[in-house]
Amino acid sequence: MTAAAKYIIGIDLGTTNSVVAYAAIADLEERRPAPIRIFRMPQRVDAASIEKRDILPSFILVPASRAQKPQGMPWDPECQTVVGEFARDRGSEVPAQLISSAKSWLCHDMVDRNKAILPWQAPAEIRKYSPVQASAMILEHIRNAWNHEMADDTKTGGASVRMQDQEIYLTVPASFDPVARDLTVKAARLAGLSQVTLIEEPQAVFYAWIASSHDRWRDRVRPGDIVLVCDIGGGTTDFSLIRIADENGRMALERIAVGDHLLVGGDNMDLALAYSVARRIADEGTRLDSWQMRCLWHSCRKVKERLLSGHAEDRYPVTILGRGSRLIGGTIRSYISSSEIKRVIIDGFFPRCAGDAGPTTRPSAGIRELGLAYASDPAVTHHLAAFLGRHLGRADSGAGAPSAVLFNGGVMKPGRLRSRILDIMRTWWPADETDGLREIEAQNMDLAVARGAVYYGLARRGKGIRIRSGLAKSYYVGIAASLPAVPGMPAPTKALCVAPFGMQEGSETVFPNREFVLAVGEPVRFDFLGSATRQKDTAGEIIEDWQGDLDAVTTIETVLDGESGTQVPVMLEARVTEVGTLELWCVSRQDGRRWKLEFNVREAAG
Repeated sequence: MTAAAKYIIGIDLGTTNSVVAYAAIADLEERRPAPIRIFRMPQRVDAASIEKRDILPSFILVPASRAQKPQGMPWDPECQTVVGEFARDRGSEVPAQLISSAKSWLCHDMVDRNKAILPWQAPAEIRKYSPVQASAMILEHIRNAWNHEMADDTKTGGASVRMQDQEIYLTVPASFDPVARDLTVKAARLAGLSQVTLIEEPQAVFYAWIASSHDRWRDRVRPGDIVLVCDIGGGTTDFSLIRIADENGRMALERIAVGDHLLVGGDNMDLALAYSVARRIADEGTRLDSWQMRCLWHSCRKVKERLLSGHAEDRYPVTILGRGSRLIGGTIRSYISSSEIKRVIIDGFFPRCAGDAGPTTRPSAGIRELGLAYASDPAVTHHLAAFLGRHLGRADSGAGAPSAVLFNGGVMKPGRLRSRILDIMRTWWPADETDGLREIEAQNMDLAVARGAVYYGLARRGKGIRIRSGLAKSYYVGIAASLPAVPGMPAPTKALCVAPFGMQEGSETVFPNREFVLAVGEPVRFDFLGSATRQKDTAGEIIEDWQGDLDAVTTIETVLDGESGTQVPVMLEARVTEVGTLELWCVSRQDGRRWKLEFNVREAAG
């Protein structure tokens, strides 16, 4: 904790939108609970205007030339890029100059995330940034906005309340692997935020619910409950399971499972609607170009939210500007109907399915574009069924069904979508198991993650209950077996569990009774693997037959310091830092030298 901090700050660095919440540490002594407030961030909303908003869209506009650059911000009149609402809106018209989904690029293991590649596939004249830099630019805007509003010398506290000197909790998807978490921390440091602690977003959602319920939350859940946190935002879908336990008469919370990182969310739904409208327009004799499709995509977001929220209109108009000299006369008008919303969004992304369903697979093309790894099956309910089946089993497994669901994310605001998911889930187990399945009422789903991050900071100071969590997966490193060489056959690889599921922040594991041989001074590779289902493996356990059980996390290719060709006997140490990242060290048995295996040296899926 930062000794001189005056505020606890929670930052929801979202794929589509970012939010900042805070609580004054002084209030901990004066009131209980300390009020959690939302920081309204100044941002450019058009080329000439700056306004404050609760939400900062996570978009970066990179001007193609100095002539295109809008006016700067008060803290940087000559800024080279624009972050926020204007970047999102203007970028929909010039997509080659827009950086979006930087957070999703942080977990893309088929690109070098430290290399300047964004905007993706932009022409050569557009300056590019790495996913780490792009994430840092959003965080830097947040830091500068806070300091401009809160830390001005004319205001109470002055420089002592600069964001970089506060206690900061930064949210990440529960499915982020150690590489993506490490890169998130790196982005924060590039933004001048050297001391941040990571917290998983679904946990933050649950913390926000506790904070909004005050002490009444204990009346709404009971020991034995398994709560599904279903968080569907603009760019991603995240599932987690939290068990409510009774420990010596006191209620305890434990995160028991997390889902995969799924790139499917509101953006996919808006695009699906845009294609539906474009097909109808094409049938009427007009084909839209890529610029017009981007504009239509943006328009569909607003219409979708209105019709899903139960507004009375049976259809809602959309307008697409013409191009060239017929800009006004060439305006194209169409509509989105309620029946279209049901067909494209409800039936397309939330189809009814059996409890043993899973994501559908199709024969893949031999060659495809490199880009974000979007989920091949957009059906959220297919992914949800697979997640619950993997971690809870079906009715014949005896594990039982979830008893409550806590929804979050912009997509989940319409009640008809939440009801749809609950209705489908009730068909996956016998009626007597799902009679009690209920929705836990959430407040303000757009702001919950940031609020929950602040509550977590309060809980770490003893002012709230904490969820037992630790690592969301078990992690392993590949170990070459010591066997006689066989012509044409590489030595088999075993998997050594270096960090078991649930290993807590601030803890470390040493393997003093296991000795390994480390090659230094020459190119070597380390394969890291993970599993969300092997939750019983212990630190130091070697898995000989792991094919199909473990997934590749990253491969490190490096040269460790030392004399070329030297083989050093070492023992291994694993540590989960207080920040929430995983470190693995090799320690020489001979002289105590230490080598840290950096996750971001070279990243590529195995």
